[in-house]
Amino acid sequence: MFNLFGRSKNKGATPPRAPGQTVRAKDLDYLKQWTFGRTGVEGFVEPETLVNEMSVVLVDAAGEWTRRAIGGPKGIDAVAHGVGIPLYFAEETGYPQRMREKIERDRLLKAREEQRQRRAARQAQKDADRS
Repeated sequence: MFNLFGRSKNKGATPPRAPGQTVRAKDLDYLKQWTFGRTGVEGFVEPETLVNEMSVVLVDAAGEWTRRAIGGPKGIDAVAHGVGIPLYFAEETGYPQRMREKIERDRLLKAREEQRQRRAARQAQKDADRS
């Protein structure tokens, strides 16, 4: 009859772009720039969900990675031709081990740095209490 709180029932259920659209020019430029000067770059296509658009994750030989939305199936061809790298479907192949290792390595380094900062703060507090 009427919506008491004024909210649309379907709000947020559709992706930001319609299926079949292609990658934005600024995203394609970013992907080209990211691959320039890197070796062993591969792309992994991620499927569209209710929350996220179809996207591509680029991974280089060192495990560094970046992600950008590609809009839809037409975006796959646009990225493959525009960037000139091999693309794989992440659902079928999974992500490369080097990417997972890089993420884990970064997580450990961040945790160590946070622990070092906590120790330094505790030591500074002890030194202040002694004075």
